[in-house]
Amino acid sequence: MVDVGDKPKTERVAVATARLRMLPATRERILAGKVEKGDVLAAARLAGIMAAKRTPDFVPLCHPIALAGVEVTLTPEEAGLSVRVQVKTVDRTGVEMEALTAACAAALTVYDMCKSVDRGMVLEAVQLEHKAGGRSGTWDREAEGPGETPAPRARGGKRKGAVEGARSAPTPTARGGKRSEAATAARESPAPTGRGGKRGKRVGEAEGLREALATVVSAGKRTKRGG
Repeated sequence: MVDVGDKPKTERVAVATARLRMLPATRERILAGKVEKGDVLAAARLAGIMAAKRTPDFVPLCHPIALAGVEVTLTPEEAGLSVRVQVKTVDRTGVEMEALTAACAAALTVYDMCKSVDRGMVLEAVQLEHKAGGRSGTWDREAEGPGETPAPRARGGKRKGAVEGARSAPTPTARGGKRSEAATAARESPAPTGRGGKRGKRVGEAEGLREALATVVSAGKRTKRGG
């Protein structure tokens, strides 16, 4: 645990909230007092107060604090119930954890008492709304917002990244580039023999045969004359 013995005792306040979503019929049953286990709102308020006083038993590194006051309020909403807890003390450390623990306990008590008729209830949005006192002073969620939540990405972020990537990437070869390369290769490579080339080759062979025959006939004539 952190040593807070050197800190002066000052007035400290914390406010936490939570929401419990449920079926409209479940909410109406709670407000009408027709839940089998009893008065849901009264039991939830008592659970929140008891949980605030016993917070160090649930959260191991919390300091035991002498609480000056705990106020638990449950308000009906269109989607279910909202829970608001305010905790006060005059001590050396804050009561944020006491307020958050009380909000959770109150909402869980509602779930426990109504789960037989609505098991689909959802406990959500447990968060600190306000704190005052101590070295860090005052903090309000409405004024400053959640400090740990990252900033949302702009809509044009993906397009901007794609444009930058396209600029840094090598320029693609145009369609005409392939044609130019093919034309250059065709010029450097030897021209293929067409149909006319085959005919020329046949003509040359025929002329060679004629010359050979003429030579043989000439040689025969000479032989006869000499005989």
